[in-house]
Amino acid sequence: MTTERRTIPRVLDRISDEFSAHEALVTPDRTLTYADLRTEVVRAAAAMIDLGVEAGDRVAIWSPNTWHWVVACLATHYAGAVVVPLNTRYTASEATDILARTAAPLLIGMGRFLGADRTAELDRTALPALRHIVRVPIETDDVAAATSWHEFVARGTDLAAVEARAAAVTPDDVSDILFTSGTTGRSKGVLCAHRQSLDAPAAWAACGELTSADRYLCINPFFHNFGYKAGILSCLQKGATLIPQLTFDPEQAMRAVQDQRITVLPGPPTIYQTLLDHPKRGDFDLTSLRFAVTGAAVVPVVLIERMQSELDIDIVLTAYGLTEASGFGTMCRADDDAVTVATTCGRPIADFELRIDGDDETGEVLLRGPNVMLGYLDDPDATSAAIDADGWLHTGDIGKLDERGNLSITDRLKDMYICGGFNVYPAEIEQVLARLDGVAEAAVIGVPDDRLGEVGKAFVVVKPGAHLDEATVIAHTREHLANFKTPRSVAFLDVLPRNPGGKVVKPQLRELI
Repeated sequence: MTTERRTIPRVLDRISDEFSAHEALVTPDRTLTYADLRTEVVRAAAAMIDLGVEAGDRVAIWSPNTWHWVVACLATHYAGAVVVPLNTRYTASEATDILARTAAPLLIGMGRFLGADRTAELDRTALPALRHIVRVPIETDDVAAATSWHEFVARGTDLAAVEARAAAVTPDDVSDILFTSGTTGRSKGVLCAHRQSLDAPAAWAACGELTSADRYLCINPFFHNFGYKAGILSCLQKGATLIPQLTFDPEQAMRAVQDQRITVLPGPPTIYQTLLDHPKRGDFDLTSLRFAVTGAAVVPVVLIERMQSELDIDIVLTAYGLTEASGFGTMCRADDDAVTVATTCGRPIADFELRIDGDDETGEVLLRGPNVMLGYLDDPDATSAAIDADGWLHTGDIGKLDERGNLSITDRLKDMYICGGFNVYPAEIEQVLARLDGVAEAAVIGVPDDRLGEVGKAFVVVKPGAHLDEATVIAHTREHLANFKTPRSVAFLDVLPRNPGGKVVKPQLRELI
């Protein structure tokens, strides 16, 4: 028996043979079996090659959770290219920065979505490498986007070229570049190989005992590790059925659980809290749910208990991961008790070693193993700063281990906070605030929020003679940043607290509130 070559194209080939008639993707407008999925992927990959996409080129995807995203993603891999997911909340300028840095020749971009057409707002003069934009229809009446996608797929005729390209992909080839903001305020592109993009989600799926019988409601966005790797690539490897949700709507989610007999429902704690407290929860049959994974925020013990008792979910787990570790790191196990699940992030998975770097029992969390990133895009200095000579990834998170080796995250070396499941780095917001007329100094911290976990609070020192109010400051940040990065409140100070070295002392800002 030969060992399967650990590339995404080869896994798709195997699964489409093994589960050819099994549902792979179910959306309101399209249902694809695994055989259908492979057919669509090969045609789209052929279309990419026809447009001049070479092996190793970057293909950006800027779109919400539609079946087109899955096809475009797997087609990019099949064509030997590299997937670059873009956050749908990005402004045009944020997207332009990533498109320019990756020199992507092709963008699979969304049509009209949530009242805006971000793709049309891109400054093409700043993107000389971007030769083609294919539009994905999100709204049913977006004829132009639908036509764009159909015309794109129609180009996919040379299937022999596609098969040759897919066969040439190796496990160590880069499969994707996911961007994660850094403490300097500029995002960094994390390079991940095919073997890593498969092995880490496979370990995640094993903890949740995922099988082809599972039906997985994917609320987490595909542009995020949670939706892309714990979602698409976990289902792909197990033959499970993926049911994406375009945006989170609690009633739609509950109806999907009932009508589609959903068994797997991952998401941040706020999703489960919303479902549990929804006045119409009793109107829906949610008994099919068997597996839930949460994290990315502090999880109350009572929430885990309510998920197990009121939603009757058999397996409720918490996990910890970061983009630089292929999106994974540690995870609880199916036989852990509610307190362990709620108060820890579990034990290492995916062949990771875990060490706490510090003189005391609490210190920086270090990870080492085959699924640590290949490095940062075009940034060897940042790569060597993140991964030391012995191969340990310095996560920037502070944690501790219990007597059974379960990890608890207690703080962050960096100032990052998590808003609605998304990492937010204050330095990026502070740079935007510095460009607002009248701002002398600014600092941002995360503060607790019942719905989103944490939200930003800005502290601003106004220049002499200038006049600013909270609404003006928030409007300025909203113009330049995605909504989850926008501070929700502003406090005005005469001076920011600083240490002798001149660095802002953020713990003192926290004390002010």
